[in-house]
Amino acid sequence: MDKKQKLRELQTRLAEKLQAVRSGDVASAAAWLAVDSGGRKYLFPLSQSGEIFPWTVIQKVAHTQDWYLGVANMRGTLFGVVDFSNFVQGEKSTVSNELARSDSRFVTLSSTLEVNCAFYVDRIEGLRSTESFSESQDAVAGSPEFYGHIYVDINGLQWQEINLQVLAQQANFLNINA
Repeated sequence: MDKKQKLRELQTRLAEKLQAVRSGDVASAAAWLAVDSGGRKYLFPLSQSGEIFPWTVIQKVAHTQDWYLGVANMRGTLFGVVDFSNFVQGEKSTVSNELARSDSRFVTLSSTLEVNCAFYVDRIEGLRSTESFSESQDAVAGSPEFYGHIYVDINGLQWQEINLQVLAQQANFLNINA
């Protein structure tokens, strides 16, 4: 099975899970889209996540923050593209590495958040539910306001939950001027 087919299947499953969440059938629904960005694991709530897109051409925008990669046309809609690991960790990701781009994806915010933004992430790790984790704990003291719980899976890997709605309202996120 090629990568495009796998991406289509993931998008189909994601759409089905989103529909289950919206219809109230949360028992069978995954709660998060799991992503890897900058070598760290993150959980984006499905109800706040939009579509997943493969790498596409990004038009640079002058005089913007270094985490703001530019603007991309995805299925006829313009999205501002943010290097997620650079915004959250202050570390540039592997955007310039062509090999890394083959696994990378853009994850848009849900249209309900009313922000045309896509996050560049290194790879999609699939869908996760609460059953995917053996424990959870509060975010580390002093973490950004948009950090939710930290979940630990059975392999001991930590996953940081990100509240995309809160993130999308942060002044430092909305101000892309350098």
